[in-house]
Amino acid sequence: MAFQNLREFISLLEKENELKRVKAKVSPILEITEITDRISKEGGPALLFENVEGSDMPVLINAFGSYKRMSMALGVKNLDEASANLMSLLPSGFPATLKQKISALLKLKSIAFAKPKEVKNAPCQEVVETENIDLLKMPVLKCWPQDAGRFITLPMVITKDPDSGLPNMGMYRLQVFDKETTGMHWHLHHTGAEHYRKNKERGQKTEIAVAIGGDPATVYSATAPAPPGFDELFFAGILRGKSVEIVKAKTVDLMIPAQAEIIIEGYVNPDEVRTEGPFGDHTGYYSLADEYPVFHVTAITRRKDAIYPTTIVGKPPMEDCYMAKATERLFLPAVKAVLPEVKDMNLPFEGVFHNCALISIKKEFPKHAQKVMSGIWGLGQMSFSKAIVIVDESVDVQNASDVAWKVFNNVDPARDIIITEGPLDVLDHSSNTPYYGSKIGIDATIKWKEEGHTRQWPDDIAMDEEVKKLVSQKWSDYEL
Repeated sequence: MAFQNLREFISLLEKENELKRVKAKVSPILEITEITDRISKEGGPALLFENVEGSDMPVLINAFGSYKRMSMALGVKNLDEASANLMSLLPSGFPATLKQKISALLKLKSIAFAKPKEVKNAPCQEVVETENIDLLKMPVLKCWPQDAGRFITLPMVITKDPDSGLPNMGMYRLQVFDKETTGMHWHLHHTGAEHYRKNKERGQKTEIAVAIGGDPATVYSATAPAPPGFDELFFAGILRGKSVEIVKAKTVDLMIPAQAEIIIEGYVNPDEVRTEGPFGDHTGYYSLADEYPVFHVTAITRRKDAIYPTTIVGKPPMEDCYMAKATERLFLPAVKAVLPEVKDMNLPFEGVFHNCALISIKKEFPKHAQKVMSGIWGLGQMSFSKAIVIVDESVDVQNASDVAWKVFNNVDPARDIIITEGPLDVLDHSSNTPYYGSKIGIDATIKWKEEGHTRQWPDDIAMDEEVKKLVSQKWSDYEL
């Protein structure tokens, strides 16, 4: 099902008893966070706060905060179905490398439906404000006590490559400094930051449009690790099975999602930075203050009755965990395209998706696990993985207890643990240096004689299948 906009998604959430309206008056300063954190940790519903202090806009939060709601957002029964749908677009005999696959995919007539569709009139431009701009007319949250201020946490930040003209849409938090300026939290490795650096070399501004709200597949696509040059709005069209409507922004030369709730337009100067943060982040820790570009707002356009969607992040599990799980399932085929021996992958909540990867493989030669580790550390955003655990294909990596059992019993530390160095996620606070540090690879596969294990390797304890079948048939007889 392709949702036209956020409102259609809200209607379905309500119909499926996945949304609770909150009519009590609440503050965007800490109170909404505490309410939502309790609901999120309990596996509760999406929340629509209808009476928020200081703003006429209702606040939607936790809309993606379960496997069911994340699947609903992508119009599927489960996340593996979304992955299968994506892969079904690739005909058999397709090129082997990921880069070739993507290049060929973009040329297929079968996905022409997904190309963004330009329209002349857009709901996101029902109200246009270019004077007396005030960002705090929106119910922007202060999430945690040590946060430096109020942060826009679910923005779709749109920029354009000054060389190719290709657009990019990423999700980078915005600290509201005053009525007309925010921080622009571009991490070093992100495409938006690359566009900024290119413009900085030219001594020119970087134009930006920030979309808030929209159909859920488009919102999710802003978080997806799409390869450079792959338009996230095109990707959203593929996921939803229907093109995303776009319209020209009012004060910047960018195309924006026409069905968004709110659009913030503006620019960053090439040499202007300001201290941004701290901010209670998805790691469960505060990311520390640092210098980031300043975003100057030139216009705010919106629907007349705009809804303000937002999210909070913190110690998992929280809403962002389920968005990241969607990425895990959707991009597993991309990992397999490069490393076909990979059978499954689990990026556990506790590893906040860049600190731990549990991977099962079909082991075919000595030290195969080390080959896979090296491959993962050279693969896009998977390169940030601080800990990689490799197990045999018979192990269910979605069962972390099973993986732990294999690690604690199968691993000889001197033989099976690799320590190396490489890039780390910007939010990693454990390394002595920012942006890079040490990594660990753990080979928990069964060891072969060719790998130096000359002793006999014991079998796992397992009951005979015939006995298990017999006991199952007689279970009621035991009166247990």
